[in-house]
Amino acid sequence: MSLPEPPRSLRLTIDREALAGNYRTLNQLSGEATAGAAVKADCYGVGLAQAVPVLAGAGARDFVVAHWSEVAKLLRLVPAEQVSVLHGPLTSMDAVYAKATGVRPVINSVAQAKLWLDAGGGVCDLMVDTGINRLGLPLTELGDEAIGRLEIDVLMSHMASSDEDVPLNRVQLERFTKVVAQIPAKRHSLANSAGIALGKDYAFDLTRPGLSLYGGVPRGELAEVIRQVVFPEAAIIQVRQLSAGDGVGYNAAFIADRSMRVATVSLGYADGFLRSWGPKGWLEHEGARLKLLGKVSMDMVVVDLSEAPQLREGDWLGVPFNLPEAAQVSGLTQYELLTLLGCRFAR
Repeated sequence: MSLPEPPRSLRLTIDREALAGNYRTLNQLSGEATAGAAVKADCYGVGLAQAVPVLAGAGARDFVVAHWSEVAKLLRLVPAEQVSVLHGPLTSMDAVYAKATGVRPVINSVAQAKLWLDAGGGVCDLMVDTGINRLGLPLTELGDEAIGRLEIDVLMSHMASSDEDVPLNRVQLERFTKVVAQIPAKRHSLANSAGIALGKDYAFDLTRPGLSLYGGVPRGELAEVIRQVVFPEAAIIQVRQLSAGDGVGYNAAFIADRSMRVATVSLGYADGFLRSWGPKGWLEHEGARLKLLGKVSMDMVVVDLSEAPQLREGDWLGVPFNLPEAAQVSGLTQYELLTLLGCRFAR
């Protein structure tokens, strides 16, 4: 028997106009360059199926994922020639898969270049390391003959500290500018979300925003122009009355000092709401802040209903998700807040 899924007790509202507006803003801030879109990690947790059509409708034509496992779902939404895979071909099977699907591998080393060429080559992207010491071709290997045989669409590098005002930003810009003069390519790309805010010198032909598309604010210059995109909510699944002396949750980390009406809410660290929210955290209802009581558990939290005594089982509470503020309260990064959202939210 096939039955419809019962309603979920977690839901994620996506402000599609805010998402499209963030893309248009970042594209405008990119100056003469065009903004692409990093859509890895299920669009940073927002949801590939929900976000990619909005981004494409707003004008995005270059989409970046990290893993080969992310390609198939993305190709249901955009043409293969618009897709790049950051981790590049780790095996010959990866190179064959890229050839078969038509997506562009991002070559990160001489070994990857040889894998790609051995598979027949074709259009690819090339990542050069200018200072992050993560993925990317070392500058000392730019002259390798395999690199010279590549047919490069986007020559790119990645900034290590663009969310800070540090000398490394200018160092990476100068290094990348020298690489651009040395390696033939159709287009050039350096700036991520924070890099866009550093100005037109960092934009080149293509910028690659990710975090800020989805409401993240990595630099102060973006604070007034980037809008919140995702609004998580969780349902109350039980209401109870505590007496003075009652403990709440694991290890009785909270002890009631009075009679209290409290709610158990369908939200936990399996949904990205980690214990780091702790006693500083809260949920929201129509402007009221409902304080968290005790420890966050895998699937549930408990909140004090003193500020909203009318709430009942089945009512919905908002999760505070202005990303800069939520990062301060929770101790999580804005990236972690988004990508940990998980699969249990109805989107």
